[in-house]
Amino acid sequence: MDLFQAMQVYVKVVELGTMTAAAKACDLSTTMVSNHLQALEQRLGVSLLLRTTRRQQVTDAGQAYYQRCLEVLGLVADSERWAERAQGTAQGLLRITAPPTFGAECLTPALAGFLQRYPQISVSLSLSDQVHDMLDGQFDAALRLGNLEPSTLIARPLDDYRLSICASPDYLRRHGTPCDPEELAAHECLQFMYNPGDEWRGTQKRWSMQGPDGSIGVEVQGRLVTNSSAGLRQAALAGMGLVMLPDVLVRRDLEEGKLVQVLARYALPGRPMHLLYPQARYRSPKLRAFVDYIVQALGPQDRTGQ
Repeated sequence: MDLFQAMQVYVKVVELGTMTAAAKACDLSTTMVSNHLQALEQRLGVSLLLRTTRRQQVTDAGQAYYQRCLEVLGLVADSERWAERAQGTAQGLLRITAPPTFGAECLTPALAGFLQRYPQISVSLSLSDQVHDMLDGQFDAALRLGNLEPSTLIARPLDDYRLSICASPDYLRRHGTPCDPEELAAHECLQFMYNPGDEWRGTQKRWSMQGPDGSIGVEVQGRLVTNSSAGLRQAALAGMGLVMLPDVLVRRDLEEGKLVQVLARYALPGRPMHLLYPQARYRSPKLRAFVDYIVQALGPQDRTGQ
């Protein structure tokens, strides 16, 4: 639970008289407002509101807590205004989380220029596929791969995560180069193990692509399945089979001839990438600086001329 947000929600409920009105004012669902109130009451061990089907009444404890919330929120607002005046420039620790491959291959190189531009900012970067609750205060921003669930977070689109099918020259000499997607079924196809619930889990054994005549899906097989993109890359370099990997991970191998792209005339599906952060934290100069820089560096690219 984000305690400060819960306090803000509670203040709105008391001032506006209903959870519906508070939900509208806070841009939250009524269910989320109710969850915040229940979490507060459980944390405090007292009832803040007496609820009936028609109205709600603030308890004595609820009235006292309301006054305390006003004091605390006022102090927080004053502190933020003071910090903004005192800082003038972006500074402090930024806590960021990102998927492992994207974080290592795309975000980390971008951070080099960001930290050079803002010498008073430091970054704590956690690389994990775990989806974190951005309202619990553990992270300032998250880079997230795939379609997003509805939330109150601000989502800034970045360039799509694009894939290529490739193999080592040695593997292609021994087994031949597939010219049509249907030929993949006869090849050793190294597969990525997606987490349970991942929207792309179905692509582990069925590789899809777009051709001149529409969408094509091919059932593939292979003796190696792993949840590591880096592991798949090493397996492909060792000549163990064909692999479908992010462009950012194999770009240098393709340029140096260590891997060879196959079926290049077929378009593979991309995955959306977003930069997420709570709206309330965007007032922080350090987060504003990070968002502006990353959107500029890694934002959607115009490929109309390609």
